[in-house]
Amino acid sequence: MNRNLTVGLFTLTGLALFTAGLFMIGNRHEAFERHLVLYSEFSDLSGIAKGSKVRVAGMDAGRVLQIETPNSASSRFRVEIQVDDRLHPIIRRDSVVTIDTEGIVGNTYLSISPGSASAPAVGPGDTLSSKEAIELSDLLNKAVTTVDDLDSTIHNVNGQFTTLSGGLNSAIGQAQGTLANVNDVVLGLKYGKGTAGMILTDPDVANNIRRAIGHTEQAAANLQMTSQRVDSLLAEVQSREFPRKVDQTLNTVNETVSRLDMTSGQVEQLVSDFSAPDERGVPAAVNMRESISSANAVTSNLADVSEALKHNFLLRGFFKQRGFYNLTNLSPTQYRDDKEFTNPKSLRLWVSAERIFRQGSNGQEELSEAGKAFLDGALSQYGASILDDPMVVEGYASGGSVSQNVDRSRERAVAVRLYICERFHLDTLGVGAVALDDRAPDGTGKASWDGISVVLLQHRKD
Repeated sequence: MNRNLTVGLFTLTGLALFTAGLFMIGNRHEAFERHLVLYSEFSDLSGIAKGSKVRVAGMDAGRVLQIETPNSASSRFRVEIQVDDRLHPIIRRDSVVTIDTEGIVGNTYLSISPGSASAPAVGPGDTLSSKEAIELSDLLNKAVTTVDDLDSTIHNVNGQFTTLSGGLNSAIGQAQGTLANVNDVVLGLKYGKGTAGMILTDPDVANNIRRAIGHTEQAAANLQMTSQRVDSLLAEVQSREFPRKVDQTLNTVNETVSRLDMTSGQVEQLVSDFSAPDERGVPAAVNMRESISSANAVTSNLADVSEALKHNFLLRGFFKQRGFYNLTNLSPTQYRDDKEFTNPKSLRLWVSAERIFRQGSNGQEELSEAGKAFLDGALSQYGASILDDPMVVEGYASGGSVSQNVDRSRERAVAVRLYICERFHLDTLGVGAVALDDRAPDGTGKASWDGISVVLLQHRKD
C-alpha cells in the first residue's frame, strides 16, 4: 500500500511539474500575452515571409502573421504584423516599418522605429508607413556606372592634350618657315641680286632699305626669341616626362577598371553559385535561411527552458549559486505573477515621490539631496541584509495616461536602482527595477501608489 501511494505521489508530482513547465515555456513564448495587430505595405518583400521576426527599437517584439499578395501590378504586398502589447506605448502613427538583415547574409526581419512623443498612438488594425529595402545589386550597378563615367572622362582629357600638342607643333613649323624666307630676302639685298640689288645703288633708296632691313631683323630677332621660348617650353614638358606620366596614369586607371570588372564578374559568379538550387530544386539561400532559422529556434527554446528553470522555486537556488540568476530584466507581468516577488513577508520600504524627487533644471525628475539622504538612512538600518539579499526597486506613477505613467515609473525605478548600487557598492545583477504604472501587486497592502517601493527579497521579519 505504501509503495503504491509513493508511486502515485511521484507520478502526480511529475505531471504537475511538467504542466507548470509547459505553462512557463508557453508564457515565455508570449502565448498568453496580449498582442497588437498592425499592417504595412511593401513593393518588394526582400525575403520577408510568414513567421519572420518583428523588432521594435531593436527588441524582439513579435512576428509576421500573414502576407496578402497584390492583385495588380500597381498594388503592393500587405503584411499583417503581430506585436507585443507591452511595446504599444512607443509605437506611434509616424513610426516607420523597414526591412533589415542580420549581418550580410543573415535572416531578414521587420524593424519598427519608435515614433515621436507628439504623434498619436496607433490602434489595432492601423497601417504603418514603410521604407523599401536597398538591394546589393542596385549598389553594384551604381558602382559600375560610376567607373564607366570616370573612364570616359579620362579618355576626353587624353584627346584634348593630343590636340593641344599638335597645334603647338604646327605653330612652330610656320614660324620657322617665315624666318627662312626673311633670311633669303636679306641675303639678296646684301649682295645686290635682282631688282632689289639694283635699287641699293641709290644712296637714298639704300638708306630707306637699310632702315627697312633693320626693322625686319628686329622682327626676326623677336620671332627667334619666341621660337626659343616655345622650344624651351617643349623641352621642359619633355624633361618632366609629363606625357609618359599621363600615359602611366591612364594605364593604371585602365588596369584598375579591368580589375574591377574582373572582381565584379567573380562576385556575380559567386552569387550565382551560392544561389544555385540543390538536388531537390531548392535554392541554397533558402536552405541556409531555413538552417539558420532552425538553429535560432532551438537556441531560443533552450534559453526559454533555462530561464523558466531559473525562476522555478525548486531550482532557483541552484542557478543563483552559480551566477545565472539576475534581476536586471524584469517583466511587469511576470513580476506580478511571481509569488516570490509579491510575498507579503518580504521587507518593503514605501517612499512617496515628493519625498525623494524634485524637478530638475531640464524639466525632468531627479533624485533630490534630501531624497538621497533619506534612502541612505532608511536602507542603512537593515545592515548586512542589503548586501546579502536580492533587492527590487518598484516604480509607480499616477496622474497621466497609461504610457506616461509607465515611462515615469520606469524612470523613477531606474534612478533609485542606480543610486543604491553606486552608494552601497552592490552587484547590479542582484538589484532589479520594474515599472508598475500606478498599481501595486496583490498582497502588498496597497491598491495604488505614486513613488517607489524598495523590496528586500528573502528577508523575513522577526
